[in-house]
Amino acid sequence: MARLSVFILILIIAAGYVLFIGKENILMAETKSIQLPKPLNKGNVSLEEVIFRRRSQRSFEQKDLSLQQISQLLWAGQGIAAEKGVHGLRTAPSAGALYPIEIYLLAKNSLFRYLPDGHKLESLAEQDLRGALADSSFGQTAISQAPVNIVICAVYSRLTSKYGERGIRYAHIEVGHVAQNIHLQAVALGLGSVPIGAFNDEEVKKILSLPIDREPLYIIPVGY
Repeated sequence: MARLSVFILILIIAAGYVLFIGKENILMAETKSIQLPKPLNKGNVSLEEVIFRRRSQRSFEQKDLSLQQISQLLWAGQGIAAEKGVHGLRTAPSAGALYPIEIYLLAKNSLFRYLPDGHKLESLAEQDLRGALADSSFGQTAISQAPVNIVICAVYSRLTSKYGERGIRYAHIEVGHVAQNIHLQAVALGLGSVPIGAFNDEEVKKILSLPIDREPLYIIPVGY
């Protein structure tokens, strides 16, 4: 009887340990991604007005953006606007609907990758990389001042596998669509932004620990 009691006790402890580890893994999995608020598809400012008001802003206040604002900016750039096919139809047009664009977000003490499927942020690092990114961009202080920086990258192989070398041109066209959406959305949110293309590609890839097939093409600081 004593042996049976000990055996049952061991089973209970083991089960509790498994449950604890399982719960811990679930919590770890949850902390690796952030569910963004649902984006709005109707605002208070007309398209004509945001086009008229858009200007490059290179100085920013030390004021954080809300998660809703970040959600709206990322959705404008690469969000899913309609459910169709494997990846859905996104807010920016893409050659062959192959979507070579990958978006990264630098915020205070955080680096994320935007996941259009599910409209989430994937946490990649917990450190402030804005200063290093500014240095890699020839000291452009807008990057270190802005509360968030959106880095737009392309995976050329997603297009060249179908279109050959011309796919690279299509990726460059697409990044313009994505960036303009973000700039105009910033204005609609009462924010400012600036397009930045002057940076050392290899340094940016190193700072963001980008996979070898990710090519950084565009940096957009956004803030008040």
